[in-house]
Amino acid sequence: MRALFGVIRIIAAGVIIAAIVGQFVYTLSFGDAPDDFFVNFFSYFTILSNALSAIVLLVGAGFCFRLRRDPAWYNLVLGCVVTYMATTGVVYNLLLRGIALDQGHTLGWSNEVLHLIAPIYLVLVWIVTPGKSRLEWRQVWAIIAFPLVWTVYTMIRGSIVGWYPYPFLNPAQPGGWGAVVVYMIAIAGFIGLMGCAVIALSRTRLIRG
Repeated sequence: MRALFGVIRIIAAGVIIAAIVGQFVYTLSFGDAPDDFFVNFFSYFTILSNALSAIVLLVGAGFCFRLRRDPAWYNLVLGCVVTYMATTGVVYNLLLRGIALDQGHTLGWSNEVLHLIAPIYLVLVWIVTPGKSRLEWRQVWAIIAFPLVWTVYTMIRGSIVGWYPYPFLNPAQPGGWGAVVVYMIAIAGFIGLMGCAVIALSRTRLIRG
């Protein structure tokens, strides 16, 4: 059973990588990408969380083939990316679907993989994959560390170059900084709740295998 999940992890990682590369190449093919497109592209939380997920899934596939249980440190890292992907899926589909983002041209199938299919898959992985150990409640701080760093980076870089990956983080939006702060607090709270949910699931018998 563990070997089967290892194969599935490899396939899922391959699909995610293909979606990231596909979107990148598709945008460049139009020849109108800005000079800082590469940095902008990898400044999207969606791209970063999906890229991290692909890496973590490939590493986890190796553990599936060699070990009966995932190492505790890997279990924490997997819990982190599950939280980020769940957040990506919910925020995009509730706040951003149908809104044109400043990323050039959107590749339809890639967009669905990165914002819908991959997040659902990662959540299912967390629920049903055998061989996981339980997380401790204090580890929620490790889970939310990356989104906090990304937010600080995004706001500092945005103030310098005048570009923000998502419209709700742009102070030029209606409502200005007040609206930005409200969105940031709401999303931070949601990420915290998702992290707590991931930890709670890890402590149930169903997913510990």
